[in-house]
Amino acid sequence: MTYCEEKKTPFTSIEGKNIISEALKILGKKHFAFIAHANSFPAESGKNSGFGTINSNAAKQLINFLSGVFTDIQLGPSGKTKSIDASPYTGTIFSNNPLFIDLEQLTTSKWGNILSTETYRRITENNPNKNTNKTAYSYIFKEQDEALKEAYENFKNESNELKDKFEGYKEKNKFWLEKDALYEALSVEHGNDYWPMWKNETDQNLFNPKNEEEKIRNRKRIEELQEKYKEVINYYSFCQFVISEQNEESREYALSKGMKMIADRQVAFSDRDNWAYQAYFLKGWYLGCPPDYFSEDGQMWGFPVMDPEKLFNKDGTLGEGGLLMKELYKKMFTENPGGVRIDHMVGLIDPWVYIAGKKPKIEEGAGRLYSSPEHPVLSKYAIATKDDLNYEVEADKEERILKLTEEQIRQYGALVEKIVIGAAKEVGLDKDSIVCEDLGTLTYPVVSVMKEYDLQGMKLIQFVVPEKSDHPYRCKNITARSWAMVGTHDNEPIAMWANKTINTEAGYLNGKNLAQDLWPDATEEEKEQIAVRISKDASFLTQTKLVELFACKAENIQIFFTDFLGLYDVYNRPGTSGDQNWSLRIPDNYEEVYNQNLKEGKALNLPLILKLAIEARGKEFANRNKEIIQKLESLI
Repeated sequence: MTYCEEKKTPFTSIEGKNIISEALKILGKKHFAFIAHANSFPAESGKNSGFGTINSNAAKQLINFLSGVFTDIQLGPSGKTKSIDASPYTGTIFSNNPLFIDLEQLTTSKWGNILSTETYRRITENNPNKNTNKTAYSYIFKEQDEALKEAYENFKNESNELKDKFEGYKEKNKFWLEKDALYEALSVEHGNDYWPMWKNETDQNLFNPKNEEEKIRNRKRIEELQEKYKEVINYYSFCQFVISEQNEESREYALSKGMKMIADRQVAFSDRDNWAYQAYFLKGWYLGCPPDYFSEDGQMWGFPVMDPEKLFNKDGTLGEGGLLMKELYKKMFTENPGGVRIDHMVGLIDPWVYIAGKKPKIEEGAGRLYSSPEHPVLSKYAIATKDDLNYEVEADKEERILKLTEEQIRQYGALVEKIVIGAAKEVGLDKDSIVCEDLGTLTYPVVSVMKEYDLQGMKLIQFVVPEKSDHPYRCKNITARSWAMVGTHDNEPIAMWANKTINTEAGYLNGKNLAQDLWPDATEEEKEQIAVRISKDASFLTQTKLVELFACKAENIQIFFTDFLGLYDVYNRPGTSGDQNWSLRIPDNYEEVYNQNLKEGKALNLPLILKLAIEARGKEFANRNKEIIQKLESLI
């Protein structure tokens, strides 16, 4: 197999897309997903409000551009975020983010022209980042709210079928919408949206009564708030209705183009959710991460943890907390027919928890919720027994549990089976609609549950450990039933990684592995020459890693928009806050950027990469597929 500097052409023709799709099928790919959080979607010229959305005309044009090749779009969490934190991973679990409302639609007759064109134009014209591919989070958070309040005031005076749909929407979603809207009312009442700072204890525990007397008192308080803040509550509900209507239309449009949306279920609960469902959480405990190479004291995430006794009743049926979680997943699967990505799978199966006010360290009382039979407090929740433990390693290490019975594995997997898979089945999907983010720590219970239920995890080829021949992220070891990718939204583009990797020992070791896996018919001397070249040439290393992605046996592929378009920028830098993080967007002129970067060898040249991936399977495989190779060559 040889790499050449051939002429590169776009794949935007129908014929070109058909050839690429045929090549993907030959390589055994069932799903090819484009990773882009909704806020990163582009805008049309002159219509950049400061935040992306899947509901704009620009999003439809992007779908048109991607369709015929990509089968799915992997979105980020869609929950409502706070003014001080743009991270989608701290958003609400039920409420959607009003920032995803396409304001332009509200200026049309379809929505009764409830938003003035003057307001819309002012927002787009004053957007401080209108000429960049960055969001303007603080700006649009304030401006969007003001625009939507204008739209709501005009909506109230409308008398059309939308108002009837609005009333039906409120009734259908009452069980979560009432709580979320009341939180908004109480934020106004107390002058802040952080409930632990509210001085009224009743308001703090409105849905967490300790006895019948408090339940009656709280019900009266709810009625009082609903009357006092009727407009605040109705406005909040209105925003949720609008985003729901727009989302549904966008999903249908994507489906008409052969593409599905994949949702993202974050491990966190927002302040709003913590307040509303605190009765279901384990009091005094938070979810975090144990100490590791990157964090000496561990990571104090501060996320509440579901109380095991509220998830399931003693007879194994779903408890109140379990029913809540199932409703959440049913909503997500219903709204996203492509499925749901579960962020931090270990947090679902074998979570690391720590005591509030302390560090997530063993010596300060932290441990795995279901795997600590020796713990003075957590032992009551333990599924593993003391006989299952390896006492030669610390409790925070992956090798802590040595063995489990089939019954224990089913107990660890109960939440996955009865809530996640159960919810998928109830809306007509199966377990293959679940994308498991199983990166980082993989304890024995997590591995066992994934195997027991045949769940598909992730393989990140950017993070292969090259000195380990059996590393699961290496091309030859990647299994068919998995999702392979060069990186996620948390990682640098592959080109940036390659620039840091060349001329290092890791670069040479990567080169040796790639030469062995992708040049099976070359001599050992030729493989050594290839390895040396890979270790010194960043462009060649980047290209070869992309070939590895498609040459591996994984049936499902995801690629982040930076790697596809050839952008040399980062979307999320973990541990970073402020408007600059989570801000990278797809350029408004993405097609022009893609074509230019394609010519310069920066963007993903699918015809070339797929041709080389077929050849990397060996001469016999390539000979059987000469026809598609020739077709791909015609596009290069």
